[in-house]
Amino acid sequence: MSKPKVVTLCGSTRFREDFEAMAAQLTLDGYIVLMPHVWVHDTDIEISAEAKLKLDELHLHKIDLADEVIIVAPKGYVGASTQKELDYAERTGKEIGWSHGEPMVEHTDREEERISNGFYE
Repeated sequence: MSKPKVVTLCGSTRFREDFEAMAAQLTLDGYIVLMPHVWVHDTDIEISAEAKLKLDELHLHKIDLADEVIIVAPKGYVGASTQKELDYAERTGKEIGWSHGEPMVEHTDREEERISNGFYE
């Protein structure tokens, strides 16, 4: 048996169902999957700004461990945090994949507001 490839999923945690579906499929396909596990957008979990920074740093370490990074980007959405993760993955030479096809344009603040208000759900 060969060593399994490690994949880190990146993207907005507001897309929990997309993360979980992608993780399940990749796991069934024989990959080791690293991803966020704190879902502040659809739970009652509240975290401090300090805790958010620690989670962001932890996720960069997950990227370091990965052979490949997959951006979970329904509707092509890539917010500021995801863009930072994508930039980091590119700088560190990771292979980049997209769950829903590579986004065509950057999102505006108005579009981010629409997404946070459930416009795309």
